[in-house]
Amino acid sequence: MKDRLLELKDRLHQAEIGGGQKRIDKQHEKGKLTARERIHFLLDEGSFEEIGAFVKHRCTDFGMAEQRIPGDGVVTGYGTIDGRLVYVFAQDFTVFGGSLSETHAEKICKIMDMSMKNGAPLIGLNDSGGARIQEGVRSLGGYADIFYRNVMSSGVVPQISAIMGPCAGGAVYSPAMTDFTVMVEGTSYMFVTGPNVVKTVTNEEVTAEELGGASAHSTKSGVTHLTAANDIDCIHKIKLLLSYMPQNCEEKPEKLPYEMGDELREQLRDMVPENTNQPYDIRDVVKGIVDEASFLEVHENYAENIVVGFARIGGRSIGIVGNQPMSLAGVLDVESSKKGARFVRFCDCFNIPLLVLVDVPGFLPGTDQEWNGIIANGAKLLYAFSEATVPRITLITRKAYGGAYDVMNSKHIGADMNFAWPSAEIAVMGAKGASEIIFRREIKEADDPEAMLAEKEAEYQEKFAHPYRAASRGFIDEVIDPVHTRRKLIKAFAMLENKVGRLPRKKHGNIPL
Repeated sequence: MKDRLLELKDRLHQAEIGGGQKRIDKQHEKGKLTARERIHFLLDEGSFEEIGAFVKHRCTDFGMAEQRIPGDGVVTGYGTIDGRLVYVFAQDFTVFGGSLSETHAEKICKIMDMSMKNGAPLIGLNDSGGARIQEGVRSLGGYADIFYRNVMSSGVVPQISAIMGPCAGGAVYSPAMTDFTVMVEGTSYMFVTGPNVVKTVTNEEVTAEELGGASAHSTKSGVTHLTAANDIDCIHKIKLLLSYMPQNCEEKPEKLPYEMGDELREQLRDMVPENTNQPYDIRDVVKGIVDEASFLEVHENYAENIVVGFARIGGRSIGIVGNQPMSLAGVLDVESSKKGARFVRFCDCFNIPLLVLVDVPGFLPGTDQEWNGIIANGAKLLYAFSEATVPRITLITRKAYGGAYDVMNSKHIGADMNFAWPSAEIAVMGAKGASEIIFRREIKEADDPEAMLAEKEAEYQEKFAHPYRAASRGFIDEVIDPVHTRRKLIKAFAMLENKVGRLPRKKHGNIPL
């Protein structure tokens, strides 16, 4: 009996349950690893403990009774990444195309339950053609069981999805409800309905890659947060993401050892151009503030007028949200508001402090924005910041105009510390627009309207285009020399480390979805 058990286990770990060596070779030809290889590279050496290796499907229709393969197309279990407990499932495309059956779903649900009970992250390596059609409603019910657990786990433990092959139909909804999604370029795609259905219904000719490839979802839809060149790169990015997160909502992210040294950063002094209409890259500001090589940008190619990502400052894990003057002058629009709000809420779920870099001229005007709900979507970002109870620090580098000043983590919506560089301009609107409204009559009646406008613009600029008026009211805690920014932020985050913030008692808020 013992010899038989060892033989079976050896066969499993050689991935022979994946439909034979020919199918595995075909997987490799496409540049893809097998399910077990992916787990091997993801987890610490020798740490993986498999659960449900001998589970088989129960379907007897359509000749399925003769095709009962141990594992049923998904490898599930637990192990460690850098010594931290994680739960993982990896769908095996070589078994029924990775399709989800009743038992396949039960295996995933089991480790999702364990993940929640034991407070450890869940990682899903998705490679599935969707529901197993031979099982009908049983497979659909299996998906619903998974979706329900995604929702129950949301905000309790980090959930990361890797799309490492085709994911269609019901297979895409679970990743969409997890915290972060990573897609592999060239070998993965996600869509609810495939190219054939699209052609039948709308008569559009589109390839799978164009419809739901990594590029489409990282630039157009925003469904994926990171893209990877291959399976190994994807696994590396999962590990990197995880390094900034705690195990669960009750813990804080790991703080790396750090000793204060010379924290002055001369390169920040001239970061903001004297010409207020000249752009600069907010990423350069980020790199001048955070620990060296610690910035991991999320959603890099989507809604590029706002930058979000993780970094470390003085060894502490933080989330960064910053307006990007290089794209649309850093204005807030529908997509950037949604992107920022989603990231802020994740950081608040898992006790990751927030640093907000502000250079925003306002909200993007136009019929397109209004008709697509800039009011409700802009309110999402406002809601997310207002609701966040983690330490929140704001740095205004240049413009902070109109309602966007309020939305971008102002003191009025609960920010803990608000700093500004001397180049900051805090006002209802820019000097030119304000002057044209306030001094309309004087300009119209002047002998030289252009000269009068320039004079009034300079007057308004001198009165409002600086941070000192806001500082005099306590809306800005300190106007700082850019060179000292990093030191100030390290000390401020250390001061806020034990912040306790609680929301009013309620079932939940009603965010403007």
